[in-house]
Amino acid sequence: MKKPLPKLTTDKAAEAFVAEADLTQYDLSGMTPVRFEFQPKGRRITMRLSESLFEAIKGEAERSGIPYQRFIRQALEAAVHRRREP
Repeated sequence: MKKPLPKLTTDKAAEAFVAEADLTQYDLSGMTPVRFEFQPKGRRITMRLSESLFEAIKGEAERSGIPYQRFIRQALEAAVHRRREP
């Protein structure tokens, strides 16, 4: 049986754990992928949405655990990437 991950309260503790631990000994089944955004965002846009669409977007973003603006950006990126695939 695999060990549960310890509670790490600081970045320093997390870095030390990852540097020293054998992660194959731990249960990582509850982990979820996290997407980091490294590209600078230099362009702003303004968009008008119906209140119901905006509330639906905010709800989906909250369920995904991300801010609604990032949720919209990810949805746009996914739509663009789908169109590029053959």
